[in-house]
Amino acid sequence: MKVLMLGWEFPPRIAGGLAVACYGLVQGLAHHKVEVTFVMPLRTGEEPTDGYRLLGANEIEVPFTQTYTLPPILQQVSFYGVETFLGPYLEQLEKPVLQFTAVPEPVSYTAEGKLYLEFSGKYGADLINEVYRYAYVVSHLAERVDFDIIHAHDWLTYPAGLWLKAKTGKPLVVHVHATEYDRSGENPHPHIRAIERAGMEDADRVIAVSFYTRALIAEKYGIPLEKIEAVHNAVLPKDREPYQHPPSNRKVVTFLGRVTFQKGPEYFVEAAARLATHMPEVHFVMAGTGDLLRGLIHRVAQLRLGTRFSFTGFLPPAEVEKLFDMSDVYVMPSVSEPFGISALEALRAGVPVIVSRQSGVAEVLPHAIKVDFWDVERLADMIYGVLRYKGIRPFFIRHAQAELSQLQWERSSARVKEIYQSLLS
Repeated sequence: MKVLMLGWEFPPRIAGGLAVACYGLVQGLAHHKVEVTFVMPLRTGEEPTDGYRLLGANEIEVPFTQTYTLPPILQQVSFYGVETFLGPYLEQLEKPVLQFTAVPEPVSYTAEGKLYLEFSGKYGADLINEVYRYAYVVSHLAERVDFDIIHAHDWLTYPAGLWLKAKTGKPLVVHVHATEYDRSGENPHPHIRAIERAGMEDADRVIAVSFYTRALIAEKYGIPLEKIEAVHNAVLPKDREPYQHPPSNRKVVTFLGRVTFQKGPEYFVEAAARLATHMPEVHFVMAGTGDLLRGLIHRVAQLRLGTRFSFTGFLPPAEVEKLFDMSDVYVMPSVSEPFGISALEALRAGVPVIVSRQSGVAEVLPHAIKVDFWDVERLADMIYGVLRYKGIRPFFIRHAQAELSQLQWERSSARVKEIYQSLLS
């Protein structure tokens, strides 16, 4: 069985859980003898490869042409001349003007006269243009790569998946790691929502990362439940010993993730303000970046908690592991979290976790503490309890290993392989 898999992130290019999930899934599928060709926007050569093939859209030759025709389903969700604000995505806080034309640019030419399109692979002002350049490039793999199934991760690659399906008639699986309703609440970006809906409607099967997300897809996009399969994410085994830090009386409470509406960072700050007066030894760490970061730094200053907070910005995986090793509790107060791999990574490091009830990972962690994201009083109480009562951490460590043993990528990928087989039979 051969799968052409489309994804926007892959290690070491990591902006969130998407890259981690794609890496774990392709490793699991390789374990089950599925041949995967994974196409990302920009391949640098630093990516790990073990049992699968990686391609960058930046290294796929495209023909010399001034015009091309989008499949009808993509014409319905065209972005031409759209001006929009993509706060949940942008790595630079700015308002872009997006202009996608019939000639996909920028381009580069080799000495042999071959044409390639250029990609940053980033969530920047040119994001939507890159989504369509990527789709254009990937559509040319229809005649060059042998595959049985198309598997597209999140809306960024749905146009490419739809284009490939239109050209080849091969089955399309779309994998929903997050929806526009998760990222933007009840005011979704209409064009991104249109791409999501087109992808889900035209797909032969939709994979959701949790039953929470499965229900949301059915409610918000009108996709029949029988077309949606819930396959939980997993966690890779820990391959190193914990870092040893000097003994300290200081307690560390950690938030890790994009500093956006979806992740609920403001609730973390408000809970911290309630806890700070009762536990002067607690220090709070907010790791990540996003469109709410500047306002939250200002809010922390208003609360006079500047000396109690550290804002680290984005952390690479090795630094995340170090942060977990020094953390006493991990808090994930997401407003809407399809899954939440970071909670599994914290548990893997032996850190007690507190997650919002509005998260998919809550379905698979019976021993995690769960609170409603908006209930900052209860959140502060739960953090206090974990830090104050010495018996809680050993309890978490003891039960976490049993829970994590059930959440392995070999299991999740076996279920994905079954879905593939059902489409080919």
